[in-house]
Amino acid sequence: MKKKLITILILMGFIISELQSVFAQEPIKGFIEETNVQNNKQEDIFTNEVKKIDETKTIELTVSQVLNGTTSQEGDEFFAEVSNEVLAGSGVLLPIGTVAHGKIKNIVDPKRMGRDGYIELSFDYLITPDGREIPIEGGMTSKLHPAQSVVKTIAQDATYTAVGGAYGAVAALELAGLEGAIVSQGYTVLGGAAIGGVIALGLSLFRKGKNVLISPGDEIKVKIKSNQNIPVMKHEAVKQDELAYEGLDVDINDIFLEEDPFGNLNTISIDLIINNNSQSDFSSFDIELINDLHNSYHPSIFTDYKNSLAMKNIKRGENVSGILSFSVDNPSRKHWLVFYNKRNHKPLAKISIENAKKDLNITDLKKKKKKRKNV
Repeated sequence: MKKKLITILILMGFIISELQSVFAQEPIKGFIEETNVQNNKQEDIFTNEVKKIDETKTIELTVSQVLNGTTSQEGDEFFAEVSNEVLAGSGVLLPIGTVAHGKIKNIVDPKRMGRDGYIELSFDYLITPDGREIPIEGGMTSKLHPAQSVVKTIAQDATYTAVGGAYGAVAALELAGLEGAIVSQGYTVLGGAAIGGVIALGLSLFRKGKNVLISPGDEIKVKIKSNQNIPVMKHEAVKQDELAYEGLDVDINDIFLEEDPFGNLNTISIDLIINNNSQSDFSSFDIELINDLHNSYHPSIFTDYKNSLAMKNIKRGENVSGILSFSVDNPSRKHWLVFYNKRNHKPLAKISIENAKKDLNITDLKKKKKKRKNV
């Protein structure tokens, strides 16, 4: 018992002495060392220019949510994304991916005589991909110009009247018969057509227009202004990330937009050269187009190109040239051409379509609408 007590006292004395020596030391002082890493990063991103947004320039935005004249309410918030970069000076003022914050300002329901409803939107600030918030003023409306609206309504009503007249003429023939029409020198038919036209015109007066619907991926055009000077970014700073695979060289010669078999202008076609000196073989099942929402698209087989690569195997040591086409949901989004590992489907190479468009000086993919056959 005495030995245990002596042992405990010795341990306690040792601990107390260690604590006293620790507290007797001068406390450790921290310090903050200022570095210019962030400044260097900023200098690498921006040019030395500052610009304001040109109020006369139309900015294209892609809506990220449903804006419906039926379910949406005035004051609802929404977000849209810059789909075509805004250039200024020697660089980029607003890069692709800049987010615009807005609210629904006004919703007008459809009216009689076929007048469509419309929606008015307002914008108050932008958020750039590098986190800068830019106050703005801007707005847009889906309302047609009065002249356009009148022409549209007249055209529709004329169609209704013509159809109604046709139905009236058919009804007159059925009631009076062909002989009656001949005896009356066609007045029964003309009368029936007139009555049918009047009925149809009356119906058209009570016909309501359509409600406005802006769906995710729809593109709207907005004019905005800002009194704030905005730093201009270097072209290299806003390029999309890519993934290189040793031995695989992909040169894109052209990118254009085409119609799918159903007449929708949503097929991105890529004219390219592939030099495969890598350690992998690739088939069309190993090549996809993916967008920034992680949606993936396989090469389309509905093409009439003699040099289509849609069903071709690209073996090691082989060099091929041709066209790959992809039917996508929204051609305005950012896309990458991706080559996958055949075994585990992990990406080996990613080539940015946006970067290729920059290199090819393609500013608007929708201008490339020419249908190419047997290239």
